[in-house]
Amino acid sequence: MTCDAFGACGSCRLHPGDYEGQLQEKIAAYRKLFEGIETPTFTIVRSPESGYRARAEFGIWHEGEWLFYAMRTLEGKGYLPIAACPIVDIAIAKVMEPLRFWLQKTPQLRYKLFGIEFLSASTGELLVTLLYHRALDDGWREAAQAMADHFGFSLVGRSRGQKIVIGKDYIIDEIVAADRRWRYRIYEGSFSQPNRSLNAAMISWAMEVIPQGKVVTELYCGGGNFTIPLATKSQFILATEISKSSIAAAKENMKLNDVENILFARLSAEEFTQALHGVRRFTRLGGADLSHHPRELIVVDPPRAGLDEATRSLAASFETILYISCSPESLRRDLEALLNTHRPSQWALFDQFPYTNHIESGVMLVRR
Repeated sequence: MTCDAFGACGSCRLHPGDYEGQLQEKIAAYRKLFEGIETPTFTIVRSPESGYRARAEFGIWHEGEWLFYAMRTLEGKGYLPIAACPIVDIAIAKVMEPLRFWLQKTPQLRYKLFGIEFLSASTGELLVTLLYHRALDDGWREAAQAMADHFGFSLVGRSRGQKIVIGKDYIIDEIVAADRRWRYRIYEGSFSQPNRSLNAAMISWAMEVIPQGKVVTELYCGGGNFTIPLATKSQFILATEISKSSIAAAKENMKLNDVENILFARLSAEEFTQALHGVRRFTRLGGADLSHHPRELIVVDPPRAGLDEATRSLAASFETILYISCSPESLRRDLEALLNTHRPSQWALFDQFPYTNHIESGVMLVRR
């Protein structure tokens, strides 16, 4: 990848050498971290070297009459003005420079603008969010409408306690995985996997390694990214998530993909554990009785902190565990407990974020 800001921009921190070199550096560090733990052969999934980010956020740098995109410097001190970013999706890359000039020449849009976020779909659909340190008035709305009409994207303006939507506040993304096209409604401000190609690979891998026809329990399901494809191989899925907006999106995505054998419930991992053990009853479960819920297969995709002690104990009570991890360190800690009852049968590394130290992984664990 060629980038004028390589080595100075804080987004890409592994800049020496080519893509293959930095990937091998990460794999070596990962292997070292898991020394002493029983590991099958790693499946390595590489990323495209550029144009892979479907979601991107930039600061806005003002300098007199000029306006630039900006990123934190590699040293973390101050901001670096940038003209382009080769890691973003082509739909984002195409609009960045003309959009910057439009904002620069439009006082109603540039005044007190401090940030911009892009969300793109594989179809080319684009959602842009502008962030302000001021209240947005009718003048802003009129100028924003003209800009959105010109570029053909949806636009959201945000300031403290204020959100104005021009068009829609979501996109419909399409992902091809396991020989099928999946459709997802992704809302502005919600979590989504930024690397569409690697997300498709993660879904395909998960569908390949899970057994057919099981009753599945999923924690941290988000908007149903894994849930909906996995449902087509499962008897039934009970999927939980604490975010109200994510559960709403998951239910919409279930309809988009004509999948019916899922119960989405807005519960934290702790609440689900309480419901499963009969400690509490939750109307959010729609009257479902969990007293005889089969503990066949559990899917966990926790945040960077990993699983808490109670959730690790819950996972260990299932026959099979599919663990999707965004933090090797917390995965290592959790496995030290889970390996008392389970052994890894499949293990994959996904280079979601090239040119950074970050790597994601998936581990299938079966009862010893």
